[in-house]
Amino acid sequence: MCIKMEDKEEIKKKIIEALRNIYDPEIPINIYDLGLLYSVDIKDDKIDVTLGVTSPFCPIAYLIVEQTKNALKNIFPDKEIEVHLDLNTLWSPKMMTEDGRKLFKLLYGYDPATGI
Repeated sequence: MCIKMEDKEEIKKKIIEALRNIYDPEIPINIYDLGLLYSVDIKDDKIDVTLGVTSPFCPIAYLIVEQTKNALKNIFPDKEIEVHLDLNTLWSPKMMTEDGRKLFKLLYGYDPATGI
């Protein structure tokens, strides 16, 4: 059974919505707006998500993975959920969404991608 493109887009929107409820333990910004969602692959009955972290030395990165897996399993109970952690791709503030950068500036007084 092949999933139609519009169905994949709807699933991806729901994934993003779920990730906007999961927060980095050190920065009070959700993991989607921080730019930690690296990829989403949707195939039939499987959702494969790859996440990053703001630092490859994050001692509780596994929590983000588990929170993501649990959140997606609640939304898509009939799908197999795989969440991978990419520690090789270095995160940069330039990966943040516009909303994430605005919130960061509101919280800390500067845009982390520009330093202004």
